Amino acid sequence: MKAILVPTRGGPEAVVYGEAPDPVAQPGEVLVRVRAAGLNRADLLQVAGHYAPPRGASEILGLEAAGEVESSGERVFFLLPGGGYAERVSVPLGMLIPIPEKMSFVQAAAIPEAWFTAFLNLFHEAHLHRGETVLLHAAASGVGTAALQLSLRTGARVLATSRSAEKRARLLEMGARHCFEPDPATLLSNLDAAIGKEGIEVALDPIGGPLFPQTLEAMAQEGRVVLIATMGGGTASVDLRTILRKRLRIIGSTLRSRRLEEKVYLTGTFRREVLPGFIDGTLAPVIDRTFPLERAGEALARMASNENVGKIVLEVP
Repeated sequence: MKAILVPTRGGPEAVVYGEAPDPVAQPGEVLVRVRAAGLNRADLLQVAGHYAPPRGASEILGLEAAGEVESSGERVFFLLPGGGYAERVSVPLGMLIPIPEKMSFVQAAAIPEAWFTAFLNLFHEAHLHRGETVLLHAAASGVGTAALQLSLRTGARVLATSRSAEKRARLLEMGARHCFEPDPATLLSNLDAAIGKEGIEVALDPIGGPLFPQTLEAMAQEGRVVLIATMGGGTASVDLRTILRKRLRIIGSTLRSRRLEEKVYLTGTFRREVLPGFIDGTLAPVIDRTFPLERAGEALARMASNENVGKIVLEVP
């Protein structure tokens, strides 16, 4: 089968469109013919050699995809530990979600990683409630646009950050109450001006680094900060007394490395609680651009340049 391979570590230019062995379905799995696959920043880390797949997972890139079950023709989308940038993939039955009738493969492939991440961390980790205030860093990303919609649907007030003025305008159009540049020198004062001293109940943070101390200072009493990545750097200098004084909960959370049983449970919960929103149109994945599978390097380069708003998706012929 055709797939995107990483023969040498590097940047987007390192990936190669070539031949890979067909997957073999294990007990409890089915083979799916992939029609579209979503891009994620974890893919860039894997190409660079910084984010190896879990033991036993495919070395092929791709954490989410949509396609047709070969044995039945059913249209499905699903989360993966790897293998999505290919013509075929083997998927555990418990991970399959039916694609709504009016949804395309591209739209469906843009859902699993971003929307599962947002859903898991907002509601299962941070226990977001109606009326609370949420801070979303890097909010124009796939995870950010998903978290924005889920937060608004819950009745939360959303504050967002993005480095791009154009993206900040888009986020305001999507329903964010305020949107700021993530500058450590001005973030705290901007947040104070927007919401006063009441603070933020939930923060979803894929940035970390120098922005993390300001995020902690902006939190309300008993606020919950969920750290899901460290795009801004893996270290931060924080005043531990802030955590004690505010009785904060800091939660580290990743999705790819979780056990299959956890992912199957999350899939079932997502199917019950979130999928109806895609069916009735109250929720929708935000698609930035699509590329054919053989141009995966260009797609990854676009993501690396931070040009995208929402998801970049590969189409598989």
